[in-house]
Amino acid sequence: MISTLSSIGHAILVPLYYVTTGILVVFHELFHGIIGMPPGFSWVLSIIGLTLVIRIALIPLFVKQIKNSRNLQLLQPRVKELQKKYGHDRERLTQETMKLYKESGTNPLASCFPLLLQMPIFIALFRTLNNAVKNHEQVGFFTQSQVSSLGHAAIGNVHIADTFTGATTVTVKVVTALLVVLMTATTFTTQRQLMRKNMPESALTGQYAQQQKMLLYVLPVVFAIGGIAFPIGVLIYWSTSNLWTMGQQFYVIRNNPTPGTPAFEAKRKRELEKRAGSATPAIAESGAGDGPMPPATQPPPPPARNQPRRNSRKKRKRK
Repeated sequence: MISTLSSIGHAILVPLYYVTTGILVVFHELFHGIIGMPPGFSWVLSIIGLTLVIRIALIPLFVKQIKNSRNLQLLQPRVKELQKKYGHDRERLTQETMKLYKESGTNPLASCFPLLLQMPIFIALFRTLNNAVKNHEQVGFFTQSQVSSLGHAAIGNVHIADTFTGATTVTVKVVTALLVVLMTATTFTTQRQLMRKNMPESALTGQYAQQQKMLLYVLPVVFAIGGIAFPIGVLIYWSTSNLWTMGQQFYVIRNNPTPGTPAFEAKRKRELEKRAGSATPAIAESGAGDGPMPPATQPPPPPARNQPRRNSRKKRKRK
C-alpha cells in the first residue's frame, strides 16, 4: 500500500519537476547567462521569478476564490436561519446547508484551492533543492552543471539550500529565522486582512467564522514549525507568494469590496469625498494674496420702456 502511494506521488511530481526546473532554467539563463549576475543572486531571482509565474497563472482561480468567499459571507444569515430551524437534526441541517450552497453555486472548499494547488509546486521545489545538495541528482530539465551550481549557490556565507535545523553558523540561523518570521507574519496578515476588512458583521459569527479564525491562527503556527526545516530557497518562494497574495488581495478589497463590510464603507466614503472635491469650484491662483478682491461689476439696468398713451374720447372728438 505504501509503495503504491509512493509511486502515485512520484508520478504526480515528475511533471512538476519539469515545470519547476524549466522555469528556473529560463530565469537563470537570463540573469546569469545574459546579464552576468553571480550564481547566488541569479538563483534567488530565478526562484522569485518562478513564484511570480505561478501566481500569475493562478489569477483566474484567485478571482473565483474571492467571488466564492463573498458568496459564503452573504449566505451566512440564511445559514443561521437553517441552524435555528434544524439545529436539533444535524443530518437535515447538513443536507439543507449543502442544498443552499448548491443553489447559489458556492463551494465552501474553494477558498483552499490556491493553497492546495501551490503545495505540489512547493514540494517539487523542496525536493529539487534537496536533490541538488544531498544527491547531486539531475531533475527535470536541469543539467549536471546546473545542479552543481544550484547546490553551491550562495550569497555571502548563506547557501540557498541551507536550513535552520542544519545550519552550522550563526549567520545562516539568523537569515533562516528572519525568513521563517516573514513567511509566518505574511500568512497571518493576509488572512487577517480578509477577515477584518472584507467580511460583514453577520459573517464574523457562526461555523464559517470559526473556520476562518482557526485558519488565521493555525496556519501561521504550522508554517512556523515546519519552516525551520525548509531550505532558504523554499522560504523565499513562500514569502514572495505571500507578499503577492497580500498585494493582490488589498487591490481587490479596495476596489471591489463586499457590500456591508468596512472596506465597502471606506470605498463609498472615498467616492463621496472625490465627488465633493470635484464639485468645489477651483480658486484662481492669479491675484491670490494681493489684497481684497474688487466687487463684481453689476450690469447696467435695462432702459425704461415708454408705454404709448391712450387718448380720451374728448380729445378724439376735437381732432
